[in-house]
Amino acid sequence: MSIRTGKKYAGDVYLQDVIGVDREGNEVHVEDKIACDTDGVDEQVDIKMQIKRLYEVIRKVLRGREKTVIELRYGLSDGDEMTQREIASRLGISRSYVSRIEKKALKKINKEMIET
Repeated sequence: MSIRTGKKYAGDVYLQDVIGVDREGNEVHVEDKIACDTDGVDEQVDIKMQIKRLYEVIRKVLRGREKTVIELRYGLSDGDEMTQREIASRLGISRSYVSRIEKKALKKINKEMIET
């Protein structure tokens, strides 16, 4: 009877079971390998809410070239980020002017995010 019982539990794995040794000679346990490094659900929801708020602030505060430069620079419309030089050639303005527009727009966004 005890042989049957032993077979029944022979395939069980416990979190504290040793599955190997690392380079430094420390034992590696099952629980070490299944640890989750991703953010929790509450953190993911918080990040999504902050992103949504950022997009609302951008729509509210920025107009014209400022909005265009920020969208192109950080890839907010299509996911492709562009350099200041690429934006400048696309808009037909100098790279330094793109830099000034970007800096001014980021200040506006930052001010609005802090105030609300």
